[in-house]
Amino acid sequence: MAKSNLFKIVAGICAFAMLWVMVSCGGAKYTDGTYKGTAAGRNGDVVVSVTVTNGKIASVDVVQHEETAGICEAAIAEVPAAIVKKNSTKVDAVSGATVTSKAIIAAADAALANAGGKAASGKAEKARKNVAVTYTPGTYEGTAMGMNGPVTLEVTFSKDAITDIQVKSSKETGHVGDPAFPIMFKDAIEANGSGIDAVSGATFTSIAVKNALNDAAQKANASKMEDFKKNTVKHTAQSPIDLTYDVIVVGAGGAGISAAAQSVQNGYSVLIIEKNAEVGGNTVVSGGQFQSVMPYLVWEKDNPNATTGVCPQDGKTYDKVKMANGNIAVLKTILNWSEAPFDPTGAKDWFEAGDIDRLSKHGVHQEYLPVLKALKQEIRDYLAWAQPKLNSGLNEGALTLFSTVNLHIFQTYYGGLRPNADFSSWIYGDYDLVCQFIRDGQELKDWLVDQGSAFDNATQPTIVGALWQRENDYLKKGPTAFQWGTYFQPPLNTINEAAGKNKILRRTAAKELIVENGKVTGVKAEMYDGTQVTAHATKGVVLATGGYAANVAKVMETNEYWEKDKITSRTQTTNRSAMQGDGIKMGQGAGADVTGLEFTQLMPISWIDNGQLAFGGGNYTVYINPTTGKRFVNETSERDVLSLKEFENGIERNSVKGVFIEIANSKQPIQGPYPYGTPGTDAWKTDVEWRQYERTVDQLGDLFKQLGIAADAAVVKQEIIDYDKALITGKESSLPINKTGWTALIGDAEKKADGSYDLSTYKLEGVPLKIRIMAPSTHHTMGGLKVDTSRHVLDKSGNIIKGLYAAGEVTGGIHAGNRLGGNAIVEIFVSGRTAANAIKADN
Repeated sequence: MAKSNLFKIVAGICAFAMLWVMVSCGGAKYTDGTYKGTAAGRNGDVVVSVTVTNGKIASVDVVQHEETAGICEAAIAEVPAAIVKKNSTKVDAVSGATVTSKAIIAAADAALANAGGKAASGKAEKARKNVAVTYTPGTYEGTAMGMNGPVTLEVTFSKDAITDIQVKSSKETGHVGDPAFPIMFKDAIEANGSGIDAVSGATFTSIAVKNALNDAAQKANASKMEDFKKNTVKHTAQSPIDLTYDVIVVGAGGAGISAAAQSVQNGYSVLIIEKNAEVGGNTVVSGGQFQSVMPYLVWEKDNPNATTGVCPQDGKTYDKVKMANGNIAVLKTILNWSEAPFDPTGAKDWFEAGDIDRLSKHGVHQEYLPVLKALKQEIRDYLAWAQPKLNSGLNEGALTLFSTVNLHIFQTYYGGLRPNADFSSWIYGDYDLVCQFIRDGQELKDWLVDQGSAFDNATQPTIVGALWQRENDYLKKGPTAFQWGTYFQPPLNTINEAAGKNKILRRTAAKELIVENGKVTGVKAEMYDGTQVTAHATKGVVLATGGYAANVAKVMETNEYWEKDKITSRTQTTNRSAMQGDGIKMGQGAGADVTGLEFTQLMPISWIDNGQLAFGGGNYTVYINPTTGKRFVNETSERDVLSLKEFENGIERNSVKGVFIEIANSKQPIQGPYPYGTPGTDAWKTDVEWRQYERTVDQLGDLFKQLGIAADAAVVKQEIIDYDKALITGKESSLPINKTGWTALIGDAEKKADGSYDLSTYKLEGVPLKIRIMAPSTHHTMGGLKVDTSRHVLDKSGNIIKGLYAAGEVTGGIHAGNRLGGNAIVEIFVSGRTAANAIKADN
């Protein structure tokens, strides 16, 4: 179970202050195990699961409640975390959610009474027995809101039992939400009720299942509805399990699955321990593109006029990709970058995140100087070819794309170079780690394709905060489509769990590392039913558990970058609920050092109702201030830049800060697995409240009035016209806020033979526009365990901790203060393979 709220129903919540509540069980010594307790909340029972490890409270999870949405969330997020932190139930309650807070505390007391603590106002869950409930026999539909939309179940009742449950319709994410269905259906039938446990990693879907069951039961005239909601299944721990494998991988996201697959290729047996019901981690809910330049699609010095290139993976010929407009200016800024040692003197007066015109005047960290010098020569070579064409009138967007490995390295460097909030310290990516993941990323596509993956080999698109066009995109159809078909099914085939040599323990939470004589030799874990697992590794252990962006309390605790009032207990996350920082904590328990935890990345394009990633890019959009109706940022900037400006210019809705309006031409598809389809489809055109709308410019006024948005639609219209005309005439740099890396207008215009737009054909009236409403939410833990280039975990003295390796978001030192979009996917797969190969080298 996740350590914080399993039922984070992201909605509006009122402001809070802290009230002291004195209860028992302070600092007691408990017996290891998992215990449940129940206490009365405002609307019904609150059920809490408490896990004790090494005599201390390791996790507190609210596994069932009926508290009021919009009020209870802060208590459910903060109180369990506070109990764990203090190892005591003597914690503060959250004002505005005081009743829920007290219920959580009392339920935790009741659970801990079974662990050797002193019981207080709760009651032990074991005291309750399921109650018989009768129904009007038949099959009834029940519907409730899931992660991506309504979930409708067909529930069949006999006179006194649930006999069958089927999914009639659902938009839940494959391999994320849908694994909850068979697990929860089985439990609900056995329990004859909906008071069953949620499935870790599928929180929103679990809530939908429970609520849909309740809806169906009410329609079936359930005789005791309150008891139906409490009836549950007691999962009993089985005999302890003892296992031995060559390699143990903790976490089965991108880093873990790549470490496991590479280890299998290296001839080792592998055990994967995964907290969720299915592998995939955060990777399977990400945008899914990985940043790495594909040389066959970009400009070549030795063949500068080439218009096509041959893909080495499939042998086919593809047209070379074109430049995004406005990016020649970026190259010229880099060409003039000062080569002096970086000097932050007076940075409070000159530094603004994302402003490389200013940053470039203050030098470079000298380990990056060779890359900068080499990049400058590459740019000179390109401009010697491109500038005469531009001087003759050719549109920048008709030039072949310039993109090199050195550009990727240098943009990763300056895109992550940041001071903390008071400018007392700076952070930037470790040169060796940055160069390693980018250079080794050149081999990633080959490795995946060799296992059966497939990519769209004709494109190098961009995504939000990527800074350039160098993404590798997955296919949208077929067995190798999207994140699962690209990054997980092929490596799973390599791992070949069915053959018996390798194993994946799903719904199993790693608790601690086994350390013997200064070497990590295994992992202690606990299955969902409480069964204890002791796993021994003869070669090595890889931590690949991701970060803690879903643990907002931890984000707040470590934050030294964002203004304190911008990240609060109401802040939402793109992450799955399991992302609590478990691996970082386990590593620290074994003596590991950490770095860079102060700079959690926010995702600037997240849905405001649940914080999930909305997908897309800034190259074809404008971001509009909902109050002034004006653009407020260069939409292709880094993610932290976008989020900072959204907080500054956005509005607050239901306690969500930084809410802004995105407007694009509705013909422009949205990069990523967008839940509302593609341009022209019914789903694309359908209004989704406070998410997406399709309107013409003259319909904006009515939409703004409907939503209570203050912006003057006439101002927005003129802003779009001025923006489009500046882009058409090549004057994007003269806009009040410049634009780089753009690829599309908001309105419509025909293109000339030279690739430029014909201003005389421009129109905005009657053009369908895509309007989306979004805000920042937590996304990526920038720091983590300290590692070397072999992904050995290091202690505080810089020494290798024998037997312990780490890969992916659990590590730090790479992305520094801000991560470029698409850099995570390439880094996690490269680092997973690197860790696996280091194990081979060390043995």
